[in-house]
Amino acid sequence: MSKQYNLPCNIARTLEIVGDRWTLLIVRDLLFGVRKFSDLKKSLDGISPNILSERLQELEQQGLVTSSLYSAHPPRYQYELTAKGSDLRHVLNALAIWGNRHLTPKYKKLVHDTCGHEVKSAYYCPDCDEYVKNISYQDNQSE
Repeated sequence: MSKQYNLPCNIARTLEIVGDRWTLLIVRDLLFGVRKFSDLKKSLDGISPNILSERLQELEQQGLVTSSLYSAHPPRYQYELTAKGSDLRHVLNALAIWGNRHLTPKYKKLVHDTCGHEVKSAYYCPDCDEYVKNISYQDNQSE
């Protein structure tokens, strides 16, 4: 289990769930459609089976992943992200955009399916029905 920060902060609380090594890469592969334990193990070169199993169990306990038995003898499971887990695609997309902007080499970029051009992150306010440039953190108590 990841370190407990015990801070009143959404970032710290989120890192308590997905901040362990390999966890976001497991989520990435599940988003890409990898389902079986053996396929996850194969795609994550260097992860030990016990760490992969531990991370999947933790993700399931947190409600981010569901597992289902697809073979009884021997027992084998496949994994799928829940809606809550699938919402992490936005976090992974933001990390991918940042990495493509600041790291070398660049492996992949996020592109618009229609035109093929690279996309950027944007913030949208549904109440104002507009994209916004200036945002700030606000305590929930002040709402």
